[in-house]
Amino acid sequence: MRSTFLALAATIALSSTALVTTAASAAEPAVYSAAVAAPDRPTEASELDESRKPAEVLAFLGLEPGMTAADLLTGTGYWAEIMAHVVGSQGAVIAYQPSQFYTDDDSKAAWSKLEARVPEVSESRYPFDEFAPPAESLDFAIINLSYHDIYWTSERFKIPTTDPVAYVDALYKGMKPGGIVGVIDHVGEGSDTRELVDNLHRIDPTVVKADFERAGFVLVGESDILANPEDDHTKLVFDPSIRGKTDRFLMKFVKPAA
Repeated sequence: MRSTFLALAATIALSSTALVTTAASAAEPAVYSAAVAAPDRPTEASELDESRKPAEVLAFLGLEPGMTAADLLTGTGYWAEIMAHVVGSQGAVIAYQPSQFYTDDDSKAAWSKLEARVPEVSESRYPFDEFAPPAESLDFAIINLSYHDIYWTSERFKIPTTDPVAYVDALYKGMKPGGIVGVIDHVGEGSDTRELVDNLHRIDPTVVKADFERAGFVLVGESDILANPEDDHTKLVFDPSIRGKTDRFLMKFVKPAA
């Protein structure tokens, strides 16, 4: 019953929540719902599904079996694991992890278990400010609730000042012609992006659009499936009253075909 509901929801997401019309994915909606319903996913990951709507998001963005996909600033690998079930044995998922993050023994053990569950996933570590995927190696990439961190500097977490232009340029070079990039982040308002990120961990959607278009990406679709009009954009995203329920934008960018 749940799988049927998710499959229907994915179809509805493509037809009714897209604010800009894009070509539908060649994959059947059931592919996404089956990936989310994989029985060996950790409980703590599954508990995030209601707010993240992964089946609907991946259907909207157009991830397909056989693709080489990237989960950018992967964290615990939530998206990497789901995407691995979509791309299947003919595809691959690279989970890009800054070398400053998840270095404790428990995190390393959790990653070993994830890679054992889904061998299509491989973790790739790099210094936070030196992201550089191989040229034209990716069909698909997603960055969930983390692009704003490219504007973040933290002595505590050993995050140096990073150049967003360099980051997106590197991503552009790493995408194949026609490659898809999905960006999800917390909606923020403010003219000083670094100050906004430092204070609230939010970002203005217009800044993201400008950064990606400057690099050469084309915005081909937006969706409001993760929107929350009750979020007034003034609270820190970790505030208990709004955590997991922030107003989020979803953008689909494409690298033009050669």
